[in-house]
Amino acid sequence: MEKNSYRQAALDYHSQGRPGKIEVIPTTETANQRDLSLAYSPGVAEPCLEIAKDVNEVYKYTAKGNLVAVISNGTAVLGLGDIGPEAGKPVMEGKGLLFKIYADIDCFDLELNTKNVDEFIRTVKILEPTFGGINLEDISAPECFEIEERLKAELNIPVMHDDQHGTAIISGAALLNALDIVKKDISKVRIIVNGAGASAISCTRIYVSLGAKKENIFMYDSQGLIHGDRTNLNGKKPEFINNSVSADTSLAKILEGADVFIGLSKGNTLTQDMVKPMAKDCIIFAMANPTPEISYEDAKAARPDCIMATGRSDYPNQVNNVLGFPFIFRGALDVRASEINEAMKLGAVYALAGLAKKQVPDIVNTAYGNADLKFGKDYIIPKPVDPRLISTVAPAVAKAAIDSGVAKHPIVDWEAYELELAMRIGNDNTLSKVIETKAKQEIKKVVFADAQNVSVLKAAQVIIEEKIAQPILLGNKDKIQSMIEEYNIYLPNVIIIDPKKTVSDEEELRLVTYAKLLYEKRKRKGFNYSEALDAVRFRSYYGVLMVENGDADAMIGGLTKKYPTTVLPALQIIGPRPGITKVAGMHIIMTKNGPLFLADTTINHHLNAEDIADITALVAEEVKRFNMEPRIALVTYSNFGSVPNGESAILMREATRILHERYPDMIVDGEMQAHMALNPELLSQFFPFSKLHGQRANTLIFPNLSSANIAYNLFGTVAGVDVIGPILLGLNKPIHVLQLGASVRHIVDMVGIAAIHAQDNKKIKT
Repeated sequence: MEKNSYRQAALDYHSQGRPGKIEVIPTTETANQRDLSLAYSPGVAEPCLEIAKDVNEVYKYTAKGNLVAVISNGTAVLGLGDIGPEAGKPVMEGKGLLFKIYADIDCFDLELNTKNVDEFIRTVKILEPTFGGINLEDISAPECFEIEERLKAELNIPVMHDDQHGTAIISGAALLNALDIVKKDISKVRIIVNGAGASAISCTRIYVSLGAKKENIFMYDSQGLIHGDRTNLNGKKPEFINNSVSADTSLAKILEGADVFIGLSKGNTLTQDMVKPMAKDCIIFAMANPTPEISYEDAKAARPDCIMATGRSDYPNQVNNVLGFPFIFRGALDVRASEINEAMKLGAVYALAGLAKKQVPDIVNTAYGNADLKFGKDYIIPKPVDPRLISTVAPAVAKAAIDSGVAKHPIVDWEAYELELAMRIGNDNTLSKVIETKAKQEIKKVVFADAQNVSVLKAAQVIIEEKIAQPILLGNKDKIQSMIEEYNIYLPNVIIIDPKKTVSDEEELRLVTYAKLLYEKRKRKGFNYSEALDAVRFRSYYGVLMVENGDADAMIGGLTKKYPTTVLPALQIIGPRPGITKVAGMHIIMTKNGPLFLADTTINHHLNAEDIADITALVAEEVKRFNMEPRIALVTYSNFGSVPNGESAILMREATRILHERYPDMIVDGEMQAHMALNPELLSQFFPFSKLHGQRANTLIFPNLSSANIAYNLFGTVAGVDVIGPILLGLNKPIHVLQLGASVRHIVDMVGIAAIHAQDNKKIKT
């Protein structure tokens, strides 16, 4: 986009429609006079009286605990300088928007028309009863240091100047990982810092906290090296005086043999000739915005071996404060921390550094043009769109607050807290977390029938890292090993079996054992022994037989095969559980209102009322596995007899009658249209007698395979929501079939579900 058109687009973005970027909306009911009387007079008096008795009750009855003030006087706005409080307001609104979308923190932006430090501090102090935290923003140095230090000392809520500490935390995590990649010790590397403002001082301080030695750090401002011979050092600059070289040593000279360059100054201050003499595998963080101290292209051309980071999103390794401040405040607010201390900042650093080393979710790769991101020189810090940030950084900060003694409301149940964090921003990985947590309770062996696939191998790495299950891979060993090396996938001690190529007596014996097992099960169904011996060399048969023989606990297949290729061996060898007449398929739709379970989506073409009742019972059992109460609607085109003689309506009506007789306490009703099932207000208005009265259904049962299959495909394609499945219900042992082209995350979810089924099978048998 050309510069002028981009400028106009930015102006339009902020001005069209409702001006600005944020608004205040009610969080409680305001539908009638009673609601308003509770919200204001006379009802509001009751929480006022409770807070008057105990001031801490303000966190219970008001928004204080989730409200942050973004405060600035406009003296150092972005790279624009002292442009005034009004001109800085769009930035402060933008900061409030980021707080909300990344961490569900509400914000008021406050622009103060003062450059007087005492006046600024007094204004913020008298606002303390309103807010749970204070984010100082775009305040010039050295005043910003005094303002933050005094407010931290005088307020009893967390205060952070993000311009100082945000960049420090993110770049600190990036530096740790960069040094790890090039195998250098932070205590021994020589670090050159170009810039001596608030951000540079804070960054350098945190590097020291991480182990860097002050004697190895050389800081420069616009006048040269921070040196003891200088008489013009103000603010915090004297903290980083280094007299080990002469005061007139130039930036170009000091860079010779240096390991790290940290740029927090202005664009184009670093040349190719200056970086060429740096040490082998040098690290260059050119973080001036929007123009770095040296461009990514120039740095890489001069030093192809370097690790390069900038503040820009269009190059690898963006040092972006949004990776830190929303989640730091989230953790601080959730434990009601009295401050944001060094331990909490370091907790965020190590959490971010650790997250970058984990398998990158598909949603992140997709957001960056289907990139294959993995830990290395071009990926040393997480991306801002990574949905795991909130549940990784916030808990680390909260734990550090508790351990350092500044938390007034400690967290006890950390698993519940992480689930709450995911739900706050509408993450559809909430159910995934439940699945993962339950699967970890007892590690099961899960065999992959389609291991010659990059997504499967990446999923296997996640499964090993997160201790969800123990994967067993089926496929050509050479191909799998080649893919592992090509994509830098780490699968320590993983078992790889090629049914088509037995290389040991043990493998040959296992193959014969499986052939005999298959023959015994199918000899009266058209299989002779020779055919059985041929069949077990197919991975779908081999994997199912591993499970049936007890050599694995569950199997996942179907990623690159047609659905029947995996389902048929499962039905032939495993078969249904005792008492189960119909095996069924279920999909989970990950909506903003929570998971929606759909069945039967994959198996049965023609159903009678008894079949539907049986399938409904299977699905209800499955929903309970995820710690959810099933609320079930039998959906069709009719509402409670509105189409008295329709075939599907009669079918679902009769199935509902059977279910009500068999399971009088089950929350299930029908027949009804899908929009009624998903709209509790509408259902209550027109059909108040329904068992689903006042509740939104979380489970939909369809009258036939066609309607169910169409429904889940429409959800996944048109609505753009994630879909997990198909999950096979009713088999005697867990075999699951992946959707064609399933993502890494969905594979991991399916493995977790298979592991949970295996755990439950063991409980039943014992």
